[in-house]
Amino acid sequence: MAKAQQTVLEVASREVVITNPDKVYFPTAGYTKLDLAKYYAAVAEGALRGIAGRPIVLKRYVNGADAEPFFQKRAPDKRPDWIDTVELRFPSGRTACEIVINNAAQLLWIVNLGCIDLNPHPVRAKDLEHPDELRVDLDPGPGVAFEDVRRVALVVRDVLEEHELRGWPKTSGSRGIHVNVRIEPRWTFDQVRRAALAVAREVERRVPQIATSKWWKEERHGVFLDYNQNAKDRTVASAWSVRPTPDARVSMPLEWDEVADCDPAKYTLITAPKFFAKHGDASEGIDDAAGSLEKLLALSAAQEEAGLGDAPWPPNYRKQEGEPPRVAPSRAKTNAKKTGSGRRQSKHPLITVANAEHKEDALAGLERWKKRHPKAAAKLEVDDVLIDAMRGRSSTWTRIRVNLRNVPEKERPAEETPDPDYDPWARVRSPKTRSSS
Repeated sequence: MAKAQQTVLEVASREVVITNPDKVYFPTAGYTKLDLAKYYAAVAEGALRGIAGRPIVLKRYVNGADAEPFFQKRAPDKRPDWIDTVELRFPSGRTACEIVINNAAQLLWIVNLGCIDLNPHPVRAKDLEHPDELRVDLDPGPGVAFEDVRRVALVVRDVLEEHELRGWPKTSGSRGIHVNVRIEPRWTFDQVRRAALAVAREVERRVPQIATSKWWKEERHGVFLDYNQNAKDRTVASAWSVRPTPDARVSMPLEWDEVADCDPAKYTLITAPKFFAKHGDASEGIDDAAGSLEKLLALSAAQEEAGLGDAPWPPNYRKQEGEPPRVAPSRAKTNAKKTGSGRRQSKHPLITVANAEHKEDALAGLERWKKRHPKAAAKLEVDDVLIDAMRGRSSTWTRIRVNLRNVPEKERPAEETPDPDYDPWARVRSPKTRSSS
């Protein structure tokens, strides 16, 4: 049997094998697995600044960017002895031995496993309970212009500076912007999340027409500041990560004076290394800028005194003390009608029309729903269809919901059993750690 094709790259005084180097990872652009590995070798100094010393979740695209990935928290059993690991304990009580990247050779080793983007935890392996990074994730809703994302990012900068913190902006590599904040590792995950919530609410207060801190999608508008990205066990694509987009965009660090007119499409697997070689890394000084959360936590306390307590947590977290009811406002409205509780009712009725393992199946289910309800479908605006990439145990799945706010109440279809109605928790996937990646 012929030996599988492979290429050896020498980085950090070590030879790293890249298997199947000609495998196309980005079909639209034609970029291969070797192109991806060479990219990370070229920008390793910048990429390591965002991930070095941190546990990292392996998000493996073994069949390229167009295929669905699976998440692998636990380090593969078969790994070189020069790969570092650390044991993490999750909110569920489970533990996992995760990869820790400390040099370019280790970085290329996980790229060879099919990792396109890099997803580190906000803690260092030497102290797993105290984050050294607060993350502000600006997530635009459907149809929101990138100009609004940039405007919100600049307000985030102002809020942080007024509380004696420096933010380091970067494009998300998709439609948003991330602002990372180095902090002293003195606070718990819950305190860091609460500080991020305080930022989100203060930004919302300043520019309520384009920013929101509301967790439930049916209540959002404009740019959502996702404070829950700071909950324990959440990860965000780091700076210099290539994203699984058709053009292989990069999550690019920016100077603040570049934010107002930046174009995320400008930075790709091909163009970013050239920019790095010429201009360096805009986030080069981030590790020397660790600040204190004391003023943000004081802001949080003032918000709480004014009546703003905790906000909803992600659904896979245990119910927190002081957390508001963990139910979508539209569902609370339905429950209120049934029980006569008199609780606040949402004016935006939201129904789920499809839950699917694969996005194309969910979209097909949406089209079937539209055919069954053509009058209602004709009244939907672009922002009324919410397509959510959901995380299951080890892979993503797709949920599609429809907001009937623009459909007169008498014409609104009743909620039906989603079609398809995929249950990601019905079985536990156990992806193989060895693959043809």
